[in-house]
Amino acid sequence: MKVLAVGGGGREHAAVEALHRSGAEIYSVMRNANPGITARSKAYALMDERDTGKVCAFATECGAELAFIGPEAPLEAGLADALEAAGVKCAAPTRAAARIETSKSFMRDLVRRHGIEGNLGFAAFDDPEAAAEYLRTVDHEIVVKPVGLTGGKGVKVQGEHLHSFEETMEYVREIFDLNIGGAGVILEERAVGEEFTQMVFCDGKRIAPMPLVQDHKRAYEGDVGPNTGGMGSYSDHDHLLPFVTSRDRVEALRILSDIVRAMAVEGCPYRGPMYGQFMLTAEGPKIIEINARFGDPEAMNVLPILESDFADLCMRMAEGRLHGEVSFARKATVCKYVVPRGYGVRSEAGHEIQVDEARVRGSGSEIFYANVDMKDGRCLTGTSRSVGVVGIADTIEEAERNCEDALRHVVCDAAFVRHDIGKRELVQRRVDHMAEIRRST
Repeated sequence: MKVLAVGGGGREHAAVEALHRSGAEIYSVMRNANPGITARSKAYALMDERDTGKVCAFATECGAELAFIGPEAPLEAGLADALEAAGVKCAAPTRAAARIETSKSFMRDLVRRHGIEGNLGFAAFDDPEAAAEYLRTVDHEIVVKPVGLTGGKGVKVQGEHLHSFEETMEYVREIFDLNIGGAGVILEERAVGEEFTQMVFCDGKRIAPMPLVQDHKRAYEGDVGPNTGGMGSYSDHDHLLPFVTSRDRVEALRILSDIVRAMAVEGCPYRGPMYGQFMLTAEGPKIIEINARFGDPEAMNVLPILESDFADLCMRMAEGRLHGEVSFARKATVCKYVVPRGYGVRSEAGHEIQVDEARVRGSGSEIFYANVDMKDGRCLTGTSRSVGVVGIADTIEEAERNCEDALRHVVCDAAFVRHDIGKRELVQRRVDHMAEIRRST
């Protein structure tokens, strides 16, 4: 099967490796020359992934039968619609369906209209003074988000990042003044608990679950520092998490299934991977966000342990015929990102990063290249996350040790890693926090 892979990040490299295991003939387009993706591609082109005309021309030239689109920006640009019109099936949502991520107000309104569980109180505004009036009326902490796409870095929370009405309004005005996200601001009720990610495969009607994952957004060890796109993540061998029960997971899956059903009713059926970010609260899972793609880094936790044929799975999503179980190995995983110095504030780019891939794999781990570029035979860092290292084993502790062993074989003088991800102490802190929240009810 000839498959077009769109995107040059760690999530896309993980997807390309899964397609390669399926025996797919891979053609790829990306902004940067990701060495992991180019190594698996029969042909590749460097271009803006949002340029639907150029991407479609390359897909047609290569004879692609199926497309996998990794990032959210080309989905917002309507790339899936354009490829489908060109005769290429897509394991990715149309522009209308991608609004579940590209417009946070669309997602909240959809969930409210259809009476789906797990929603939070919210209000969306297209001018800052109206937002100020609303803020004066609420008696609980809120979360400030740009309505549109921000690469996972636009969220600020009262009590964590914002400590007064004045600080909150300063950020609200910044969103409007700098046109962050491009479409206004949404103020959401702050949910208290532990976050987890439930990703699913969708075919427009049905869903099939992936293992649960917990991401870590804060830049520095101990959950401090600025929010990032994600410093790393872990999953457990039983596909739950140590603080999430089977019942909690069933509730999260019911919410996602109801969202997929509601989208079909509204005439924008959703096909492709869907990412549900939840806060597990004393009242159960609450929706933090829904994304129209795999998570990054979460894709790097689940795709290496996928036992089902990924290319076939993508085709079945594209054709609306998802059925049966999707199989994953009963393994735990720990992913830690190597990121450029200054990431989260002001990244330093252009530094060489060296990876001994054989020794990484010999450590029971996998390596996924992300925001790097190949120039004159050297792998150079960009301004975002550079390389994801994923330890795989029977337990979280063993997977974390494998990940740390593998990190010794990734060398960059201008990079750092959040080493506490997956360690026993941090995982136990999550468990204890959730137990305290449950006891408080």
